[in-house]
Amino acid sequence: MDIHRQNINASPNRRIPASARPTRELLKYVPQLSTAERDRRWGNMRKRMLFANIDVLIFIGTDIFWDTGMANMRYMFQMGAKQHGWAMFPIEGDPVVWHSIPHINRPFNPHLTNQEWLTDFRVFPGIPGVVEELRLKGFERSRIGLVGFSSTLVPGSLLHSDYVGLQQALPKAEVSDVSWMLQEMRLVKSEEEIDMLRKAGKISRKVIDTMLEYAKPGVTEAQLWAEMLKTQIVNGAEPDAFNLLNSGPLEHPEDELWHLLHGTEQPLVPTMRPLQKGDIIISEYHTKFGGYVCHTEYTVYMGKAPQELKDIWKVCIECLDISREVMVPGKPLREAWEAIRKPCERAGYDYVELGFHGMGNASPEYPTVIYRPGYGPNTLNGHRIGDMVFEEGMTFGNNIDIHNPAWKFDVGCVLSDFMVVRPGGAELLVDVPRELGEVY
Repeated sequence: MDIHRQNINASPNRRIPASARPTRELLKYVPQLSTAERDRRWGNMRKRMLFANIDVLIFIGTDIFWDTGMANMRYMFQMGAKQHGWAMFPIEGDPVVWHSIPHINRPFNPHLTNQEWLTDFRVFPGIPGVVEELRLKGFERSRIGLVGFSSTLVPGSLLHSDYVGLQQALPKAEVSDVSWMLQEMRLVKSEEEIDMLRKAGKISRKVIDTMLEYAKPGVTEAQLWAEMLKTQIVNGAEPDAFNLLNSGPLEHPEDELWHLLHGTEQPLVPTMRPLQKGDIIISEYHTKFGGYVCHTEYTVYMGKAPQELKDIWKVCIECLDISREVMVPGKPLREAWEAIRKPCERAGYDYVELGFHGMGNASPEYPTVIYRPGYGPNTLNGHRIGDMVFEEGMTFGNNIDIHNPAWKFDVGCVLSDFMVVRPGGAELLVDVPRELGEVY
């Protein structure tokens, strides 16, 4: 899009020269997916629209749940701003993306500098402006598909006012929620997508090294958390506050419960509590590169770990190894999760989560199985997906959060790598250490 169509000036008294164009310098430094990847996605989407008899899609993105509400926008337009975004994707013709408020778009929309997938970025005009464009393109009597976001934890993110507002403004159009189309498209990743996750995994491994380096007595939990995030950013990852970290003394009175089976979120962490010898530190964090989210979990003990903790870790490793063995094309999900849980059951241990969840532009994606059958939401316990099979190119974070209630019912180990379904065994993208972290 010609930036001059946006009618935004450099200042009230000086117009942008007609020959001026947004810089392309940043393309050297921002992760890029190819236009061939764009064409593959847009072509696949238009096939689905054709079969579903949909004339145009309206994407509505938000920053819900650690920005995953922008996952479908990111997937289709390589645009993942935190200040929301709407888009129009017609079955024929060029898309339009509306993003942010006027002053962010001066002297031009910043997304014109960091991607090559599309050029028509505009100031978000509210529903009336979107409707005006739909009418201009002849869609006032069409079948319009709305694309919000949903996942195994977020059942839907379309705001009622947006849905009703579009229906009222376009009474002769048929408006329906087709977010499922994107969920299905994102199920299997292309090799370009996997390469983004592979790069995220390499950065994620550096975060573990940082965790081991900075976990010292006297260092606050907040300092450790900040250093882990810093490692991500300085190595090219996007800022992502998803670090479910927790720490505390392994030995404490039995009638004093600590939350050391699974990490927790802000504002409970990070705190200004100084780390101490004898502490256990558990972390589940995400590393985002080029919009792709890599999941990692790791456990550190400050000192020489007791044998009981090492025994739990050994079982975690067994579950991880089995995960790699069973994440192969054609394997039914039920067979996989039952096999992954056998070492834990054999040891007489318990778990908070033990299984896997899909990941890519969002987390958790479909399919996800982390709970026992019948426990928790059906989207998380394997309900109705036991006979579904793995396909090559599916990508998963592991959830291996195990404890021994006969020893301690509020302390355990967490472990995860990130796996790509491959023939002969899953590809591991992080290479998490096989040893329990011990720092002295």
